[in-house]
Amino acid sequence: MKVLHLNASPRGSASTSLDIAQAFLSDLKKQHAIDIHRMNLFAGEMPEFGEVAAAAKMALFSGSAMTPEQESVWSDVRTVFDRLAAAEFLLINTPLWNNGTPYALKQFIDIVTQPGWAFGFDPAKGYSGLLTGRKAVVIQASGVYHEGIQPGFGSDFNMPYLIDWLEFVGIELIDRIDFSPTVLNMNVQATKEAALARAAEVASRALVFAK
Repeated sequence: MKVLHLNASPRGSASTSLDIAQAFLSDLKKQHAIDIHRMNLFAGEMPEFGEVAAAAKMALFSGSAMTPEQESVWSDVRTVFDRLAAAEFLLINTPLWNNGTPYALKQFIDIVTQPGWAFGFDPAKGYSGLLTGRKAVVIQASGVYHEGIQPGFGSDFNMPYLIDWLEFVGIELIDRIDFSPTVLNMNVQATKEAALARAAEVASRALVFAK
């Protein structure tokens, strides 16, 4: 099974969400042969989707010829999308970043979510995802926020956004794994161990859902 692992944390080896993701993949390997492709989203691997890429996209829509610069940038955009399209299973580890999505993860999503590639549109029926048949797991770590916390301690706009995006492009979310909180917590290690146990449990079901 081809797995694409998106690491959306900039903390390197200090990242707990990455630790949990690596444990998840290790548990997955124990059950089945998997081919893991990794993207560190803060490593500068992705092209910027700026003025040139936007012009290339509009040229494609209008049937106009692209400039050589536009063709080059659009080729880079397609390369990123092809890495997603080649995967049968998507694993995302991410922090909750200022109540929302880390900008590098949002950049990845904006690059790959292109009409005709990731989604289609019908004037009568609306949008439809084109990446069906793929599964995903999302791992999120947060410093203060956790589900059910009282007002004044933050919000989570990241996980709902990721769940909505996966549904939009047709990828089925198997499960989510939360490690929270990591700051307002008297026993972070116990919380991490619970998240690792949850990762092992989700991994034990992942291949069943992926078939």
